[in-house]
Amino acid sequence: MWFLSLLLLAAMVFAIVDIVLRDNAEIKHLPKVAWLFLVILVPLLGTVLWFTLGRDVPQRLSRPRPTLVSRPAGVSRPAAPPAPSQGRDVRTTEQQLADLEREIEEDRLRAEIARKRAERDRGSED
Repeated sequence: MWFLSLLLLAAMVFAIVDIVLRDNAEIKHLPKVAWLFLVILVPLLGTVLWFTLGRDVPQRLSRPRPTLVSRPAGVSRPAAPPAPSQGRDVRTTEQQLADLEREIEEDRLRAEIARKRAERDRGSED
């Protein structure tokens, strides 16, 4: 019987670590904090629900397994290609804010140009 308790404890700890380390976009149905409370307060049910319903398992590209090859001193590994973004925005918050500020400024300038053209057209009609 102690084996089942140990197994449940290990599964619960694994679930908690998995919840904490996952990105919010990979968590379904409830917020991260709610999943943590569920797993901690109702260990068996919470853990089972987390692994069946709570996680969004990303589709991984099949990659060849790395081989253990020793490299000569001073030779670095080749840079890994960037991971494909699957419809997700990979910009930082600062980049998103800068882009948004540029868009707002462009809209303001367009509105000002349209206003000046309208004033010019009204002036030429008189």
